[in-house]
Amino acid sequence: MTDRELPPLNALRAFEAAARHQSVSRAADELHVTHGAVSRQLRLLEEALGRPLFTRQGRQLALTEAGEQLRDGAGAAFDQLRDAWASVRRPAQAPFVLGCAGSVLARWVIPRLDRLGRDLPELKLHLSAQEEPLTPALGGLDGALLIGAPPWPVNWQVSVLAPERIGPVVSPRYAGWSRLAGQPANALIDEPVLHTASRPQAWRDWSAAAGLPTPPHTLGQGFAHLYYLLEAALAGLGVAIAPEPLVADDLASGRLVAPWGFRQTSASWVLATPARGADPRAPSLARWLEHALASDEAVR
Repeated sequence: MTDRELPPLNALRAFEAAARHQSVSRAADELHVTHGAVSRQLRLLEEALGRPLFTRQGRQLALTEAGEQLRDGAGAAFDQLRDAWASVRRPAQAPFVLGCAGSVLARWVIPRLDRLGRDLPELKLHLSAQEEPLTPALGGLDGALLIGAPPWPVNWQVSVLAPERIGPVVSPRYAGWSRLAGQPANALIDEPVLHTASRPQAWRDWSAAAGLPTPPHTLGQGFAHLYYLLEAALAGLGVAIAPEPLVADDLASGRLVAPWGFRQTSASWVLATPARGADPRAPSLARWLEHALASDEAVR
């Protein structure tokens, strides 16, 4: 075999599966062939190489030094080939399926869709509201825009877009606003504040970051989702707490005010995509999202 000659590819495929599983039987199951067929391919590869690739340890296979070297190279090559095949098979005009929580979708993504369409005309988005926790496989999504903190699933590729900042917001229509206006943040300790079941720790986290001795003592009306919480704040029902980007437009218009400021949490805005076979359009979307979040910050 010359330096430029490839090994028998069927045999190499059988070897890669057997090395990954450390089992001829499991490799045969994956490849939908018989145990004997895989064994024959492994013998063919060893004969072509002129030295063993495996030794047996009981019922399991153990790689020799040459086997480990070939496993690393073959595994990387097959991963790259699978990713390239998945990319080629993907229809050129297929939409990019982006999942995000309903509140993020309604209050941040949709108001910016027109700008996104102008900046990335080649990217056709299909938006999917996700109210349940995302699965490690991302549930068939091409990507997910979310607020969270590590550790992340090992089969995600995560692009960090911006740190999360949260803070209290209130409508000037709120009946208690005249009492709170101009008061320091500790005035909220005795205020019955609005809250949401989806972020039960939000008031505690903001209070600690703001240097308050304790979170507000009284939780007022609660809501199942952040979207409803912010609608209640807009309706003048009380003081709510929210991620800054989700209220950016309301602050700019004066529908809400945030006199006590926003504080950074341990979470971040991220775009999660599959670690393998990721859509090649994901990096440009990540850059756009990062810039859009930074632009919102700069405007304020």
